[in-house]
Amino acid sequence: MKLLVTGATGQLGSLIVEALLRTVPAERLAVGVRDPRKASGLQERGVDVRRANFNEPESLAAACAGIDRLLLISSSELENRVEQHKAAVQAAQAAGVGFIAYTSAANARDSKFFIAQDHRETEEAILRSGIPYSFLRNNWYLENELSTIQAALNGAPWVTSAGSGRVGWASRRDFAEAAARILSGDGHDNTVYELSGKPRTQEELAAIVSEVGGREIPVRQVDDKTYAKIMLDAGVPEAVVPFLVGVQSGIREGYLDVESDDFEKVLGRPNAPLGEELRRLLG
Repeated sequence: MKLLVTGATGQLGSLIVEALLRTVPAERLAVGVRDPRKASGLQERGVDVRRANFNEPESLAAACAGIDRLLLISSSELENRVEQHKAAVQAAQAAGVGFIAYTSAANARDSKFFIAQDHRETEEAILRSGIPYSFLRNNWYLENELSTIQAALNGAPWVTSAGSGRVGWASRRDFAEAAARILSGDGHDNTVYELSGKPRTQEELAAIVSEVGGREIPVRQVDDKTYAKIMLDAGVPEAVVPFLVGVQSGIREGYLDVESDDFEKVLGRPNAPLGEELRRLLG
């Protein structure tokens, strides 16, 4: 059985590939990457490196040839990723791929979070294809907060407009391990996993960071307009600020407040404690 992982040189994809290689022979694993030169190290280890550019459907068709199970990692190109994902699903369907796992977003089918729309449309495209599937609805990566965490540990205030909204943070490592198990394992046909850590507020996460870093970290709650100004003053590119404000707003509205034991179902354990992961990430 041949497995294919798209986006295999990205932050999540590289972790998934490493997790797979701990249990799957390299010759059973293929990776789809835009630039095969960036995956030369994997090729040297016996992994089948294939060129797969989401904007070139013919490359997707070639990448899917002879593949039994596909992990479609969502594209980072927000402007046209639904079209990219649909092209990948069509290529998988034409190639006779027997299973698609897709890295989706929290509660994608029903969520009003702006991030969820592309994932909802992709899930619908996979459902229409008729291919057995698993939707990996990843909540929020702990690593997304590292710039805030590091700034706070260096004395900056923890600024947020998320209010009392809660987030199911977990490390990329745990999301990757879950994806690897679902792609290579049995019993996951036509499943949906809400992969979420224990939901926590900004204050609760900051308290964990305080414990790890050995210093008190105050949390400053502001409105969205003030948050945007603070981000701009901190040097965040103007084009990125609306996205960050949208995330804060979505958290405040409860769109990432997901209670779930699906990590334990997939991994056989809960996701790793955030303090433990922070110690690892911060070195």
